[in-house]
Amino acid sequence: MNPPVLKVTQLKKAYGAIQAVGGVSFEVQPGEIFGVIGPNGSGKTTLFNSMLGQISPDEGRIELKGQDVTGMGPLALSRLGVGRTFQTLQVFGKMSVRDNLIVAAQEHRGSMGSRLFAPSDSGLGDKADALLAQFRLTHVAHQKAGELSYGQQKLADIAMAFMSEPALVLLDEPCAGVNPALVGGISALLKQLNQARQGSFVVIEHNMEFVMGLCHRIMVMVEGQVLAIGTPDEIRANKQVLDAYLGN
Repeated sequence: MNPPVLKVTQLKKAYGAIQAVGGVSFEVQPGEIFGVIGPNGSGKTTLFNSMLGQISPDEGRIELKGQDVTGMGPLALSRLGVGRTFQTLQVFGKMSVRDNLIVAAQEHRGSMGSRLFAPSDSGLGDKADALLAQFRLTHVAHQKAGELSYGQQKLADIAMAFMSEPALVLLDEPCAGVNPALVGGISALLKQLNQARQGSFVVIEHNMEFVMGLCHRIMVMVEGQVLAIGTPDEIRANKQVLDAYLGN
C-alpha cells in the first residue's frame, strides 16, 4: 500500500504564549482533495506555512510520500513535487501569461547551465499551451499578465502551480476576491486536474459552498486544534462544527 502523499503528526507552533497550532495530525491520500476550514485565527495559515517550509514548527513531523521533510525550505519542497498558490496573486505583471507559466516550471529543469542551452521556452511551451487551453486562457496567452482581469490572473496563478506536475498542490484561498460567477469554473477545473493527473490537493478556503462541493474530506480547525475530520456530509452534520464555525 502506498504511503500518504502528506502526513502531518502532532504539529505545533507557538508565538510567545499564543499556541497557533497545538498538535495537529492528519493524512492526505493519493488523489485526494483535502479541505482545511475554520474561523479566522484558528491556525490554518500557520499550519499551511509550516507545511510549505516558510516557517519551522516547534514540534511534530511532516512527511511527503514517506520522506521526512520537516523544516525543509520552499525550494527543496518544490523540487520534491509540492506546488502552491498564495492568497495574493504571484504573477509577473510585465511578462506574458504564457511566460509566467514557463518561469513557474523552470526550477524543475536542472542546473542554470542546462537552462541556458535549452530552447527559448525551456522546452516547456507545449505543456504551458496545454494548461492555458485547459484554463481557457489561450486567447490571452501573449498578453501581459498585469493587463488581465483579476479573475483571469487568478486562473493564471493557479495554472502556474500545476506546471511542474506536482504530486501535492497546496491552494491558499483560490476563490479569494474572485467574482462568484467564476467560483464554479475554478471548482470544475480543479476536479478535472485531480482526475486527469491523480494529484493530491490541500485547500484552505472560506467559501463553504466551494469547499463542500470540491473536497473529498475536510478538516475543521478551531483555536489551533483539530475539531473534526470527515466527508462533507459528516462535517455538515457535526453539531460541534455547526456551533463553532458553520453557524456563525
